[in-house]
Amino acid sequence: MNDLSPQKSAQRANLGKFQDQLLTADGQPRASVPFSNPKTLWFNTGTLCNIECANCYILSSPTNDSLVYLNTNEVNSYLDQIETRNWPVREIGFTGGEPFMNPEMIDMARAALKRGYEVLVLTNAMRPMMRKSMRAGLLALRKEFGDKLTLRISVDHVRPDLHDKERGEGSFDKTLAGMIWLRDNGFRMTVAGRALWHESDAEARAGYAAFYADHNFDIDAADPARTVLFPEMDEAEEVPEITTACWAILNKAPKDVMCAESRMVVKRKGAKAPSVIACTLLPYDDGFELGQTLEEAEGDVYLNHPHCAKFCVLGGASCSA
Repeated sequence: MNDLSPQKSAQRANLGKFQDQLLTADGQPRASVPFSNPKTLWFNTGTLCNIECANCYILSSPTNDSLVYLNTNEVNSYLDQIETRNWPVREIGFTGGEPFMNPEMIDMARAALKRGYEVLVLTNAMRPMMRKSMRAGLLALRKEFGDKLTLRISVDHVRPDLHDKERGEGSFDKTLAGMIWLRDNGFRMTVAGRALWHESDAEARAGYAAFYADHNFDIDAADPARTVLFPEMDEAEEVPEITTACWAILNKAPKDVMCAESRMVVKRKGAKAPSVIACTLLPYDDGFELGQTLEEAEGDVYLNHPHCAKFCVLGGASCSA
């Protein structure tokens, strides 16, 4: 595992846990998730971002290039592999970092759209997306592919002061300007928020509904696929390990967990080729790296990380649309 501070915090909070791939700290069989229904292939376009959030899941920033830019040829290679492996993928997702910092973002999206996939791009809708070249590219994609392209905008809270507390002063206004441009040009938008302020789900969604109404955004605040509220990821918090017995206790099935239906392609700094990892949240954990090909990535994933419990099994979150 790479020597990154959030992982160290999690290790301290969960001392003795998440050490053995097959067994929990008290010797019970660790839960695993078979790759049962591949719906989404994610591409991390690089960890560079125009801002540095206070609680970024993967430490993206203007200086973190641990994951370097993917290019269109590499994306096409994995799109070919989807067809070779007969994966029933319907969605290609692009995340970062900030995807629109990657100079080939438009071309990579077009490569996926031309093959008939729905494309989801996660963005803060700030300056990188609003550059003239990116806006021109987006307009061309919109004209050719319509609602097959979705932009998921990061709006951590509908109150500007709380959003800016997470993303930096003035971030809310810049993101809002980007959303207004997308609205005025007919793009399909969804929103990703953060459950950082101890609101109930109903309270948070009511706030987003009012925000959408104020700005005439065609986004459903009640639909968890259109307004995704990610649970807080406190690296210092102790979380339970998930055993095989937990599925029945929680009335949940392995197929309900994100890694049952998705994988993510990343390219590490200095690597000759991209690799495939099990989870969008764990790009730095060697235990979740599955190989360089989609064939190698078809194995079971053991839930051997605090994020597996807090974010996916107990939080019920999903990155897909």
